[in-house]
Amino acid sequence: MSGAHVLPAEAFDQLLGGGGDPAAVAGLRASERSWRLLVVRALLDASDEVPEEAWRLLMRARAADGAAFEELLAYPSVGVWAAHTLRRLRGSAAGDTPPDTGYLHAVAASAAIRAGLDFRIGVPVHEGWAVLPALGAMRVDAGQDAVEVSASGGRAEVGGRALDGPDWHPLTRLRADGCGLVLDDADPYRTLRTPTRTEPVPAAAWQELFTEAWDILRGLDEEAARALAGGLVTLVPRPRAERFRPHSASSGDAFGAALASLPDDGEQLASTLVHEFQHNKLSAFMHLFTLYDDQGGGRLHYAPWRDDPRPLGGLLQGVYAFLGVTGFWRRRQHPLGRFEFALWREQTAYALRGIGDAEGLTDLGRRLVAELQGRLAPWLAEPVEGPARTAAELAVADHRATWRAYHLRPDPRVVRAHAEGRPGDAGEPELVPGTPARGFDTRAVLLRWLLADPAGFDALRADPGATVEGARPEDVALVTGDAETALRLCRERIVRGDGDPESWVGLGLAARAAGDPAGGALLARPELAMAVHTELGGAADPLDLTRTLLSCRA
Repeated sequence: MSGAHVLPAEAFDQLLGGGGDPAAVAGLRASERSWRLLVVRALLDASDEVPEEAWRLLMRARAADGAAFEELLAYPSVGVWAAHTLRRLRGSAAGDTPPDTGYLHAVAASAAIRAGLDFRIGVPVHEGWAVLPALGAMRVDAGQDAVEVSASGGRAEVGGRALDGPDWHPLTRLRADGCGLVLDDADPYRTLRTPTRTEPVPAAAWQELFTEAWDILRGLDEEAARALAGGLVTLVPRPRAERFRPHSASSGDAFGAALASLPDDGEQLASTLVHEFQHNKLSAFMHLFTLYDDQGGGRLHYAPWRDDPRPLGGLLQGVYAFLGVTGFWRRRQHPLGRFEFALWREQTAYALRGIGDAEGLTDLGRRLVAELQGRLAPWLAEPVEGPARTAAELAVADHRATWRAYHLRPDPRVVRAHAEGRPGDAGEPELVPGTPARGFDTRAVLLRWLLADPAGFDALRADPGATVEGARPEDVALVTGDAETALRLCRERIVRGDGDPESWVGLGLAARAAGDPAGGALLARPELAMAVHTELGGAADPLDLTRTLLSCRA
């Protein structure tokens, strides 16, 4: 019987500070093996119909090739399947289909093929594909629910077809000097949630970007790169997103996985891998140690990298991940890199200050926050000059104020008092959770265009919304320093009844840039200005209203 997992003191301290050398990551990986075994065991205990045939084959594979069995057990998609199916069996996750215990047959088949066994077993078909985890997928006839997988004398077949025919889609391994990741475009559980259709993608573009990304990571920090190579297993490809708006994700159920949209370049992919590996490390660390107690829900917080309010656990994940992102961009010296460094060091520091004494943090959680603050502190003193600094300051103020405008609602009595000329204590506004229909990063994306691709930025001026979703002419004026035009356009939009939070915040940013003290006041309380303006029927001039109501609170 295995004993408790113990992290050496050095590895423990490294991970608390947001780092972790290859040995520390190896310790996390070993602990995740035990976590995975516990989840699978709990799944089998919770199931009324244990898939005995699959279990027996899996145990045969383990006896024949223990290393291959362990590698498959640790495969990230197996973790997502096990955790999701366990939640379905326990009733803590909803679904339109029965819990997918049949996936264990596919796991067993993959393990048996890896171990070189002779066998036969039926595996499930999902939307026209029979998937063998960590190996690939076979296209099958539409309408089939299951297909036989067999092997004899070293030849494996799915539905009577060998794994080298035209209908077989093998997984690609992205290779670089010192690192290899499986490009998983097949497994139904690869996207870290409920089952998803197999969607083969061309691997050549990913290989080129991965090579570039790995060269960047090794050049920045060889040891950190080796730690990442020892922890990440799969890269899950998703379609390209809008430029400067990449999408990525990871899951505590899938140690070793990073999901990413096709990036703009290798540098963006390198940053994404750092980001998601930080999440991987903290998730594994939190399987071993308790950082917070959020029973009963707890309060929600502002997360500077999200548009929705986040619980304490999510905010801890964010500060840990963005410390890594900040460290990555700190060593990239071009204008975009300096902007990203200045932006994320300030936003991470702001979030850390907000949760240092948060209700629900354990002593260890407070220690983690203190360690991250200590590591970040010297970075805050490093100079960032010129357009990159100005752009970062605008992006910080924009996101904070827009978040307030969307998610905070002042007391109606306070609003009426202001509307009637009886201003007093504004009190604490109410937090209204939810995810807005569009993101708060439009002006930040325009700033990235301006810093990284000035020629491309000039081309988008004619119709900014066609290139950057949500962009308006006033946004272009704002990020280029044309405060007068931005002020006029934002005010006109509000006066004609089209004023949304972005318009009000844009008004505040433009007024501040023009030297009007009302700008800072509006950015501090946009939710109050909007509410009073609505209470007055929308007829008041928005900036005059702000001067009257809020200038004393700037």
